[in-house]
Amino acid sequence: MNKIFWPKSKAVIVVHEATTGIAYDLRDYLLKLGIQELLFISHPLLYLKENFKKSSRYELYRNGKLIKSKTAFHWILPEPLLYMKDFFYTIFWCMTINWKYDIFFGVDNLNTFSGYILKLLKLVDKVIYYVIDYVPQRFHNKLLNGIYHGIERLCAENSDWTWNLSPRMIEGRTKRWNMDFSNQLVVPHGVHTLRIKRVSFDKLNKNEILYMGTLLEKQGIQLVIESLPYILKKIPNVKLTIIGKGPYEYHLKKLVNKLSLEKYVEFLGYIPSHQDLENRIAKAAIAIALYDRQHDDFSYFADPGKIKNYLGAGVPVILTDVPYVAREVVKAKCGFIIEYSKKELIEVLTEYFTDKQLMRTYRKNALAFAKKYDWDIVFAKALYPVYN
Repeated sequence: MNKIFWPKSKAVIVVHEATTGIAYDLRDYLLKLGIQELLFISHPLLYLKENFKKSSRYELYRNGKLIKSKTAFHWILPEPLLYMKDFFYTIFWCMTINWKYDIFFGVDNLNTFSGYILKLLKLVDKVIYYVIDYVPQRFHNKLLNGIYHGIERLCAENSDWTWNLSPRMIEGRTKRWNMDFSNQLVVPHGVHTLRIKRVSFDKLNKNEILYMGTLLEKQGIQLVIESLPYILKKIPNVKLTIIGKGPYEYHLKKLVNKLSLEKYVEFLGYIPSHQDLENRIAKAAIAIALYDRQHDDFSYFADPGKIKNYLGAGVPVILTDVPYVAREVVKAKCGFIIEYSKKELIEVLTEYFTDKQLMRTYRKNALAFAKKYDWDIVFAKALYPVYN
């Protein structure tokens, strides 16, 4: 990397967050590189109702050390006005904390738009648009959807680089506007393969199925619960562990009670530490990512982080053929693609739990596959063309 980044760069990362994720991984990577100053701004992601209770905040790092943090006034406003509030907070904090920045990372189009304005004001040299969600029908309201995609197009046209989680994001944007956008990169979701404490095969929970993520109808957790009574006939000690919170939690618990499966399904809730989360995933025998395409356009265009987290922990995955990475996972023999059906799910789980050699092989392959997506590798590749 050239002198603009190393070692005296000043950077900003701005994200709408529900939990820790990509923005935190980027923050930690830049701090590890030895960046001189880093301003990390976080706004609540409001698709979860509980996030309306949260406020915008920032962390300021110099030479790898956190020197200041602040939480903004808690505004109670309609959702569109709260996102406008986020825009003004980003501009205000950037202008008052440090007048000039070398690089601005906007994680989503609304945050990148702030970076675009700062660049017009000559307060930012380079803007990276980091696209973690792209879907043609983002809002049911046509006006809101048009505004959203108009901002999305502006960011993709005017940012120095656009980082897309998958090639499908580039294809979707090109198709929507019938034009090619310059400086597009595929920057897939990564994983911290070195920090995860994987367990030996002897200490593995050999009959445990695991789900990690937001509890939404589109995630297919209910399909596993509905399949458990049939799996239990062949695998008496099978167990489903669910990590996360979300709006569909009540319905899932109601379904567990209806099927009298309380002994076989455990809800662990939200685990704040991502490292603790990874280590807990590593104890499971197999994980699920059963996206229901009828209710889910996001995952088709994206690169869901849970899949890399599963594989990085050495846990194979059962998934539907929705995310771009699905066929790569199957080709690497560390996962199984099924239709969104109880019949196929029962067949795959039964075969997997009754074939310990298959389990050993797929666990080994999972880690080998994940190592290619270690965050250090992913970010190094992404930043190289930005500064060369």
